Amino acid sequence: MRLFDIESKLKEHTPRVLNFSLPEAAVLLPLATDSQGKVTDIIFTRRASHMNSHSGEVAFPGGKRDTTDPDLLYTALRESQEEISLIPAAVNVIGEMGPVVSRRGIKVTPFIGSVPNNVELQPNLDELDRIFSVPLDYLTDPDNIRFDQWYMSSKSYAMPSYQFGEYLIWGLTAIMLVEFLNITTGTNIPLDAPHFTPSHGIIPDAN
Repeated sequence: MRLFDIESKLKEHTPRVLNFSLPEAAVLLPLATDSQGKVTDIIFTRRASHMNSHSGEVAFPGGKRDTTDPDLLYTALRESQEEISLIPAAVNVIGEMGPVVSRRGIKVTPFIGSVPNNVELQPNLDELDRIFSVPLDYLTDPDNIRFDQWYMSSKSYAMPSYQFGEYLIWGLTAIMLVEFLNITTGTNIPLDAPHFTPSHGIIPDAN
């Protein structure tokens, strides 16, 4: 899919607003793009097994907003440089999506950015053990997505996930990914997740 088309869809999209105060974080959803302007892959990380939180989980690069960060985009780019050595100048930011709430009560805003598909990345081994890419065609194929049932407050939710080789993409990362795909590629994947209201701000066993 062409980057131009994805950017156009993001410009047409109005991100939701969550009108309640929570600690904030931001992530970068990196689109590996070739010299012809085609998005080939989406880049992910895997948290190191020695981390105290989210160990071994797949995630997008990002983290909590520092008090010195001027805005959340700065947070996403700063954390991406710290985690995967992606310099901000290499990122073409093309849009953002509405925030989602983690099980720890953190409001996470995803930013979408294009990076050259030959960009050199290095994991910060203090936090990560792997950087990997998944072809966009794989993620838009409905045969590759599955739904797991999660129960909260006597209600069942069908949470999306992907198994790509040894990597399980699930939890908040999968929710952000699926929302991105629905907005920009027309996948229309059902997205039933308890993360849009403060009363459902904690997701069992999610990212």
